[in-house]
Amino acid sequence: MATVLEKLQEFQREITCSICRSYFFQPVTICCGHSFCRSCLSQIWRLGTTAFSCPECRQVSPGKELPGVNGILAQLTDMGKELCSLHLQSTEGQRKCAKHQKAFKLFCEDDQTPLCVRCSQSPEHVAHKLSPVEEAAHEHRKKLQHLWSHLEKHFHEAEELLDQGERPTVDWAWMISGEYNKLHYFLKKAECQCLERIMEDQRASQERLSQHRQALQDLMLVLQEADHQPNVNLLQEVKQLLGRTESVLSQRAKIVFPELKEYPIPGMIEMLRRFRVDITMDPTAASPCVTISEDLKSVKAAEGWQVNTKHPEHSAVHAVLAEQAFSSGRQYWEVDVTQLPQWILGIHTPYLRRKRKRNVDSCDSLFLLSCVKKEEDYLLQAYPGSLNHRMKCPVPRVGVYLEYSSGTLVFYNVLQSSLIYAFHSIAFTEPVTPFFSPGPPLPGTKAGPMTLFPVDSHL
Repeated sequence: MATVLEKLQEFQREITCSICRSYFFQPVTICCGHSFCRSCLSQIWRLGTTAFSCPECRQVSPGKELPGVNGILAQLTDMGKELCSLHLQSTEGQRKCAKHQKAFKLFCEDDQTPLCVRCSQSPEHVAHKLSPVEEAAHEHRKKLQHLWSHLEKHFHEAEELLDQGERPTVDWAWMISGEYNKLHYFLKKAECQCLERIMEDQRASQERLSQHRQALQDLMLVLQEADHQPNVNLLQEVKQLLGRTESVLSQRAKIVFPELKEYPIPGMIEMLRRFRVDITMDPTAASPCVTISEDLKSVKAAEGWQVNTKHPEHSAVHAVLAEQAFSSGRQYWEVDVTQLPQWILGIHTPYLRRKRKRNVDSCDSLFLLSCVKKEEDYLLQAYPGSLNHRMKCPVPRVGVYLEYSSGTLVFYNVLQSSLIYAFHSIAFTEPVTPFFSPGPPLPGTKAGPMTLFPVDSHL
């Protein structure tokens, strides 16, 4: 026959929530007959993405609304808690000291543990503050009730915040979307203005070319007519004809090598810097005519780099490769060329497949941007490529962007946030290595360094 303690324990199980393992608080009973604390069930109920199932038997409930508080079960829970408390206070229900088999009569406030009389007389508890069990339980029950009230307040606050989350007072998604739309509008407007400027520059360039061609044609006719004049007449006009010819021909360089215009792209450099990589130069992959700094971040022309003074454009190119090679993803690095009037930057890949009619061959490939000092201007050329433009002022800081999957290589004027040149649809099949050449140096000048900017550097 079951004892009073066993029956009491069974009754405790009936008034205990299977989710929080505590006595029911505002119990609710769902359609399958199982009961839970309303707050415990509410949390699980909100997490369900489909139809709700009982935490115990997994039976699916037809509705999504929480049932009302089961008043009878709430009263039974209060009665059960009171019975358990009375039972614990009785001699039969009180737990005993495992060491002395005596009932707990005192409570140690320092160690927060119940004691029997003999335990309280031990040396370890003599100096501690002791209280009768009834008095200590009463005080701690008051503390727990206060904490319960505090938790209930926070629980309701959390419920309100959760409801607000479902119906937010501030629609952040809408506001942020509006900001991006505004940004798209500004960028689109800037793009349209830039394209209009490019069209105007192209028309002006065509007009200059047309005028130059007309000037050449007119001069050719004048020279042809002069050739048929008597000697004296020819000699009287020759000074003027030579001056006119020199003037027309002096315009050739500006027509053949048009000026590279700067078209700033707002925010481009800032965006590319998300892909910055830390690059170092490989001393084992360097020409003997260049010297590399100890930190492997700079390279400059050595004294052994001889330049052909008669034909500088035919001078040998000496370079160094990076220690890093890339075969996927996006990479971006910046190079300081402030102290170099002439330089070459780009990439090297061991093999590149090219289709030539029916055959497919492999060869070493370089994709480069070079700067050459030509009289008072700086000539920017791409290899291979169609860039052959001049600039009045040098580019002090060059940004290089590589996107392996699409075969894209782009060069930027960092300080102007403008495009210099772009290679597209390169058929990479092997890793790509950055390429650096600090020259050829100008005869009679002191060689300056080509330096990689640190990843965390700013303008």
